Amino acid sequence: MVIRASIQQRIETLAGASPVRWGGMTWPQIQALRDAGNRMALLPVGATEQHGPHLPVDTDTLFASAFCDYASARTGVPVLPPLAYGCSLGHTGRWPGTLSLMPETLAAVVREISGFLIRTGFERLLLVNSHWGNSSALRCAIDRLRFDHAGQFAVGLRNTFDLTPGVYAQFIDDAPDFHANRAETALMLFLDPEAVRTECIEDDPDRTGDKVFTYVVPQTSTNGVTGRPSQATAEDGGRLFIEIAEALTDLVRRATTEEPPLDWKSPG
Repeated sequence: MVIRASIQQRIETLAGASPVRWGGMTWPQIQALRDAGNRMALLPVGATEQHGPHLPVDTDTLFASAFCDYASARTGVPVLPPLAYGCSLGHTGRWPGTLSLMPETLAAVVREISGFLIRTGFERLLLVNSHWGNSSALRCAIDRLRFDHAGQFAVGLRNTFDLTPGVYAQFIDDAPDFHANRAETALMLFLDPEAVRTECIEDDPDRTGDKVFTYVVPQTSTNGVTGRPSQATAEDGGRLFIEIAEALTDLVRRATTEEPPLDWKSPG
């Protein structure tokens, strides 16, 4: 996925600099970056899935990429090409547009990407995820990576929608099981308003609150939406974007120098 030019310009204006995009560099440039001491990378993880009748199917991938670009522009940490396919099994085939990986496939992809980072001298990776359904697979990938490469490779995961308690409160205020809701629609209205089909916005309530089991989306939503996107504004989206982007930037800065609490390396 190549982030749309209008969004690139908006992010660079907000950040006051251009991001360092891995995919736009040559190998000597990446080698020079590494040799200068920058041995960390950001991996945006999104999805290709239906987002109701009003948002594009690349919504989650666009969000992850945009936040990583902002943090990269502010810190100089390079952004890897995004993973545009995630775990979207819950959306089934009810609404065309969803393309999903199995959880074990996503975990394997992250591990294999990490393997090549390790082989070329990179030592830290932060997964920046914007799709709820990816979380379990990404945690499994991290568990295996930290077991296999303890003391050699540091890897972490952050979800953009719950970076801070305040951010999470905004995402769930109209739907704890949110999807294409007010927060996501507001972010898209701010980042790429032309991609939002405002005439097609339809609210749909969260029907999961008192349920014991989890259900696929066609069993909980009539149109692929959960929440009240009709209440979204670009102004709210702009404030939310900055709040998330600045929180991620702070995390990235800390991660570039963070060390484990205790000095230990696997004897294996």
